[in-house]
Amino acid sequence: MNGAPPAGPAVSFADVEAAAARLHGRVVRTPVLHHPALDAATGGTVLVKPEPLQRTGSFKLRGATNAALLLDEGARRAGVVTHSSGNHGQAVAAAARMLGMPALVAMPDDAPAIKRDATRRWGATILTFDRHGTDREALAGRLAAERGAALIPPFDHPHVIAGQGTVALELVEDALAASFPPLDTLAVCTGGGGLVAGCALAMEAMAPGAEVWAVEPEGWDDTKRSLEAGERLENDGTGSGLCDALLSRRPGAITFPINRRLLAGAAVVTEAEVLRAMRFAFEHLKLVVEPGGAVALAAVLAGKVEARGRTVGVVLSGGNVDPAVFARALAAVA
Repeated sequence: MNGAPPAGPAVSFADVEAAAARLHGRVVRTPVLHHPALDAATGGTVLVKPEPLQRTGSFKLRGATNAALLLDEGARRAGVVTHSSGNHGQAVAAAARMLGMPALVAMPDDAPAIKRDATRRWGATILTFDRHGTDREALAGRLAAERGAALIPPFDHPHVIAGQGTVALELVEDALAASFPPLDTLAVCTGGGGLVAGCALAMEAMAPGAEVWAVEPEGWDDTKRSLEAGERLENDGTGSGLCDALLSRRPGAITFPINRRLLAGAAVVTEAEVLRAMRFAFEHLKLVVEPGGAVALAAVLAGKVEARGRTVGVVLSGGNVDPAVFARALAAVA
């Protein structure tokens, strides 16, 4: 295949299972963390999936690697192109290096330096663009066409969605193996919706009674508004840039139908709640979490995703945070 999404059904749980087998030994199977301080703060049993411990510091390595592994030899020779605020760019660069492919990543010129530098260290070429004045999807499509390269988008691709779904697959399997009560709820950080869509597919098959909640930062609540409207709505781009990993323009054409069918709802958290969650994760879980990676934890701590009397899974989706932003979180009022 040449990197184009396959015909037929977009993605299924069988694709998530296949991705898990494909990724075995290529990505970190991150642990399930349980801490009494988190249970005490929420009134529930909270199980954390810490994707900052992934090799590139976020869950994105899963989807990017799954998509790259499904490219044929011809496509691999031509290389890969993507657009990314940082985490997906790093993931595509790392997957490309693993398979000996060139990678070109279009990144906003205001992307955090830690993400830009890490993407370059993985061997990718970076092309910067204006976040507010550029159609990033069109730009990446043009760059891929010019090079004859495969496009691996950040979220709206079935192979990417399937790879991201392995987060929930592992969480359910490992929680069961550790004899925790069955999950009642899963809270997932959400931008374009690829991670939560893949996780929802896994939960539908493995924990069918559980609720799955998307969590977004205030001002970037396109998934919440779209679920309520029954159609994809755009963000106006004026919200805070704190959660840079989640600043997608609108839900994906592939992700949204999955999420509309499977999600219990979406919660929205404030900057202050995000910063407090980052500090909580550092103080109690000993984890460095970036703002976008902390929104699901923020929602649970703030009671916007109910944990009291329930067993709740929380995905911490990434940990690539600039030091100045992390210092701001550590100074936040607990």
